[in-house]
Amino acid sequence: MSRRVMPYRVPPEDVVAAEGWRLVVEDGELPLPDALPDWDYGMDLHVIRAVSVDLDRARARSGLPADAPLMLSAAWTATGSRLSGPAQQVRLTDSGVVPVPLDIRLRGADLGGVVRLDTALLLADRLDSARPAAPRRAGSVLWSDRVSVRLQGDAPQYPMAVIDFARTSFPEGAAWHLQITGTLDSATMGSLLLLVNERNTVTTTAFRNAARPRPVDRVVLSAVYADVARVMIEHGLNSDEFVDEADFPEGSLGSTLLGLFDRLFPEQSINDVRLRRLQAPALFTSDLQAAVRIFEVA
Repeated sequence: MSRRVMPYRVPPEDVVAAEGWRLVVEDGELPLPDALPDWDYGMDLHVIRAVSVDLDRARARSGLPADAPLMLSAAWTATGSRLSGPAQQVRLTDSGVVPVPLDIRLRGADLGGVVRLDTALLLADRLDSARPAAPRRAGSVLWSDRVSVRLQGDAPQYPMAVIDFARTSFPEGAAWHLQITGTLDSATMGSLLLLVNERNTVTTTAFRNAARPRPVDRVVLSAVYADVARVMIEHGLNSDEFVDEADFPEGSLGSTLLGLFDRLFPEQSINDVRLRRLQAPALFTSDLQAAVRIFEVA
């Protein structure tokens, strides 16, 4: 990654020694992968990183006073939810080489798409008496890096809740239920909710192990994703507003359904698939199974 040119002096990159991000899972930790295709909105993202900062060199090579306060900041951005925010900020006023462990937990409900993790060494406070070429403004970046992880693959993503179906109107023996509310213009995040029956331990365990699924977990998750895709596509096909020429707002349920349809049925029209579902429902079901590649595991 090329280094951004700043309008002030910055120290060499080796004033910060940053290990790679690590993903914390139930039975330990592992290097943060480029993608988590089995992630879902019920899964928080817990990551850690060891960083050390040579404060004396960072200040001296930036033209800052020896006691200038610095800050190591970690921030996140999720493209799927369009949310972002600070994750952890550590004010640094010591001298010498200082270890700064980063430990971040992000709520799954706030994420989606690609999550970017930005780490930066900043000037903590404004300096009115700094040298002409030195950074002055609070928040001036002295060093930074970015790591990205893709949370969504081809499988549809949705908020999820684990509940006891015996306390609801759903059949007690059902393992999951996708609830769809609102119109096609409604926001996707408020329209979809996957409910998982807490009494079905096979399914709940599969989602709990989604970061590192066992073979049996992959089979269960594949079945859930296939069924959710079917329910979503059929929900769209049942609406007269769901047509190829439709222009739904970005982030809406209709836009999400159109995107899912285009991935599963490329180069096919909505009308053709709608007719096939009406005239040959068994063939439509088989086509959908093939499209979602059910039970294909890496």
